[in-house]
Amino acid sequence: MNEMFGHDEPVFIISVAARMLGLRTQTLRYYESLGLIEPSRTRGNQRVFSRRDIEKVQRIRDLMEDLGVNLAGVEVMLKLLSRLEASEQEVARLQRENEELKSQVRAGR
Repeated sequence: MNEMFGHDEPVFIISVAARMLGLRTQTLRYYESLGLIEPSRTRGNQRVFSRRDIEKVQRIRDLMEDLGVNLAGVEVMLKLLSRLEASEQEVARLQRENEELKSQVRAGR
């Protein structure tokens, strides 16, 4: 399915995002104040959320509701998940470089 907006495109104002998530706008503001989410801002300083932001808030809720993790624990888990993702990307990059080097060595023979 071809979407009109990208996954990272900020398109939802805070009231719409809160309604989509079944939360209060104050909860989203609180999560932002804790540094758990970083919605974009319009020129008028209005918060605007992307699909990725919405998914992150859903992940926060899942961690809290399903695993019983408090917000401090959620913050630690999100940082660890971010580091893991960065590490996985680095491993993939190194594997690509390794394959390129192998191809160059084979071509040079």
